[in-house]
Amino acid sequence: MNHLKFISPLLLLSVMNYACNTGAPEKEASADSTEIHLITLDPGHFHAALVQKSMYPGIDSVVHVYAPDGPELQEQLRFIDQYNTRADAPTHWHEDIYKGPDFLEKMVADKKGNVVVMAGNNQRKTEYIQQAVSAGMNVLADKPMAISTAGFDKLLQTFADAKEKKVLLYDIMTERSEITNTLQGELSRINDVFGELQKGSEKDPAVVLESVHHFYKYVSGKALKRPSWFFDPKQQGDAIVDVGTHLVDLVQWECFPGVALDYKTDIQLQAARRWPTPVTLSQFSIITGLDSFPSFLQPYAKDTVLNVAANGEAAYTLKGVHVKVTALWHYAAPEGGGDTHYSLFRGTKSNLVIRQGKEEKYEPTLYVEPAAGSNTPAFETALQAALKQLETKYPGLGTEKSAKGWKITIPAKYKNGHEAHFAQVMERYLQYLKDGKLPDWEVPNMLAKYYTTTKALEMSAEK
Repeated sequence: MNHLKFISPLLLLSVMNYACNTGAPEKEASADSTEIHLITLDPGHFHAALVQKSMYPGIDSVVHVYAPDGPELQEQLRFIDQYNTRADAPTHWHEDIYKGPDFLEKMVADKKGNVVVMAGNNQRKTEYIQQAVSAGMNVLADKPMAISTAGFDKLLQTFADAKEKKVLLYDIMTERSEITNTLQGELSRINDVFGELQKGSEKDPAVVLESVHHFYKYVSGKALKRPSWFFDPKQQGDAIVDVGTHLVDLVQWECFPGVALDYKTDIQLQAARRWPTPVTLSQFSIITGLDSFPSFLQPYAKDTVLNVAANGEAAYTLKGVHVKVTALWHYAAPEGGGDTHYSLFRGTKSNLVIRQGKEEKYEPTLYVEPAAGSNTPAFETALQAALKQLETKYPGLGTEKSAKGWKITIPAKYKNGHEAHFAQVMERYLQYLKDGKLPDWEVPNMLAKYYTTTKALEMSAEK
């Protein structure tokens, strides 16, 4: 079977058990009891490994890897070996590896799997996706799936091909699994607390998201080694089309849940800009292990400083709501810190704000801040009633007074961290495979997302 047109009753039961009982001990799936066989294609980003940080019932433990030989493949295998040999809940993946320049053609010809995982160099990713879908294989791709308007046009056709082939093309949106994002969306739909989402203006948008990432960071307890192409916008993608993908996705997912968006009519780009982050040669060497800038990075280098296309901002309207998203990259986080996220939703009764700064000890924290004139005992009663309403889905939520309103206190069990979110994405994807389809709004909203990011990049380039 080349792809998941049909799924056995045993797999259905396995997937359902996993979705409903994630706390159960993980068991390796035997080859004769599964119809899901993973392929990892050209892994060059640690997200490819994080998909395999957990085992999943219903997925064969043998993973077929197709990639060029080199340090990126070795880094992928190092992560998998680390997960397989850890003391606590070790995984037991077996990597069946094909190395060679014809890895893409070999993958398509072999068809050893039916779900292709992609996370790496983005220059050819849209092409990889198109080839896998054309061969009748499902695709779970890391963001971004397109880094240019030409890539978006190709992706548009690929989604049409996926529909014809009856395969599922889906991107890895881990930020939907972060509990503060989830609760911000939930509270924005409770009128007594949030009211209605304001429209805002270009100068004072109703929705503002900002994400700060760092080149030097730790993943799975070890300092991350990045490939040199990560600093090339032609291969990694500019900030607007890379990290900006998550921000645009959250705006759509939280503000218009379950609504199928039309990228042709619902989105109007207003402004976009981008600017570099300087990285010294010594910093570059620490991150990559290289003692000089490769030739493809020379256009961005001046003496011993590399100007990385790492920061971008876009202003647009989504169904009439003014939005601003900003993606930023620094070299390293402050002591005790890490990547940070800021999110502001302006409602007629309150603002819902996520902050992750020093005051929050660099942990994402959700605040409810009443609008002027709304900070009354009746509002506090409405907020407590809202948390009671959410009790069945998220037991244990509470409040603490803050400078401008209330901080939502969230039990530690919901704060499982970025790396754990990859398993949650896979869990959702398994359910979609079981259903044989994505939710009706997912494909149009993926198209809306990549239209927004690629058009914003195009607009910033024109400046």
